[in-house]
Amino acid sequence: MHYFDVDREVAEATLRHVPQARAIVREDRAFQVRAVRHLAASGIAQVLDLGSGLPGIGTGGIGDAARAVHPHAGVVYVDYDPMVAVHTRALVAGADPAHTAVVMADVRRPAQVLADPELRRVLDLDRPVAVLMAALLHFISPKEDPHAIVRGFLDPLPAGSALVLSHVTDGGHPRQAEAGRRVWERAAARMYMRDADEIRALFAGTELLEPGLVPRPLWRPDGEVRQDWADIWGLAGVGIKR
Repeated sequence: MHYFDVDREVAEATLRHVPQARAIVREDRAFQVRAVRHLAASGIAQVLDLGSGLPGIGTGGIGDAARAVHPHAGVVYVDYDPMVAVHTRALVAGADPAHTAVVMADVRRPAQVLADPELRRVLDLDRPVAVLMAALLHFISPKEDPHAIVRGFLDPLPAGSALVLSHVTDGGHPRQAEAGRRVWERAAARMYMRDADEIRALFAGTELLEPGLVPRPLWRPDGEVRQDWADIWGLAGVGIKR
């Protein structure tokens, strides 16, 4: 994984209020990899990573997970930050540029993202796509309508496409979570906590794979589940478009 100095400063401030924040990020990445690996094994050879940040290209990230099953899997990373886009393109240049694209766009405009020529170069939208919205929608306000954003990406895709989604919750510690949220709001972006029912509603139109909507470490773990899984705030799931 790759970071800028400002990311480190925000992380240090967050850790002072939410000591398990580092583990939350690590477990979110691990969930994404397990989900993409499972979907690749099920036949999905295309991945659209929305709000990707700086991805772990060549370091066991989602692209590597997909290509471990499908060597020429198409992977598209989308982020609105121009600095992230520049650095991600540099990482892609040393990986598999023929089957990888970096799109600088706002995920709140699904039609614009899906129409991007670079995305269309890599992804065939007539075939199933794994759409990743991991640790993304808690930065989308109710007014911006996260449900419409999800539908905007899934509706144009064929049945069999997948939604890979994780979302922060307060973990049953609202005061601690609120302190961490305020740090993020001052340094980066406002965060909107949602409960399990609200997060589950984002999967409308899909069939949740087992084990359903669960804490990240409990979604099809590779081995023994960490003892402190309840401290890894947030829920995750994978839905298949019907």
